[in-house]
Amino acid sequence: MRTTSLALILALLGLGGCAAMSKNECLTVDWRTVGYEDGVAGRSGDTIGRYRTACADYGVAPSLDAYQSGRTAGLREYCRPQTGFRIGESGGEDAGLCPADLAPAFTAAYQAGRELYRREYRARSAASRMESATREIASIEQQLTSLTFVVIDPQTTSEQRAHALIETRQLAERHERLQAELPELERETQQADQELGEYRAQLASAN
Repeated sequence: MRTTSLALILALLGLGGCAAMSKNECLTVDWRTVGYEDGVAGRSGDTIGRYRTACADYGVAPSLDAYQSGRTAGLREYCRPQTGFRIGESGGEDAGLCPADLAPAFTAAYQAGRELYRREYRARSAASRMESATREIASIEQQLTSLTFVVIDPQTTSEQRAHALIETRQLAERHERLQAELPELERETQQADQELGEYRAQLASAN
């Protein structure tokens, strides 16, 4: 159970699959267990090729039958709907490894998780754009205040005043554009949040 849980975590994080093996490992390894762990972690069947290369220097060839038997059993642990959902929710890809009898449920759960990922991404992106625009507006307003003091300062030279007026005009134009964009950014953010909330409620009701 602990091995299965660890392998699932590694698969979801994209950290599993180190095919480097020592001489002792190549000589003593249980290839069915290796295949099982690779299956549970959702690794490609091509992984055995890396083991073959790693062990070739020691005159050891992996047992293909034992490896495939173990990997087939491991995939039946990996190809559960909850795993598919987690992979989709984390933005991972469905590698199409599941056997025909498990693939439909796994893929459906993966697509549900992937849709949640997409909606969460849209909500974060919309909020980020609105926050960025709001911060820029505040920054521009501070700059405009500073430029106003430059313009009215009697010690400001004509050249400095001219540059300050040009910069003031440019900043004011940018400020106006951002202010005009804010309502749409707010609408997009609210809509994305609403759609995300609705989808989360839909998932909750389905469970």
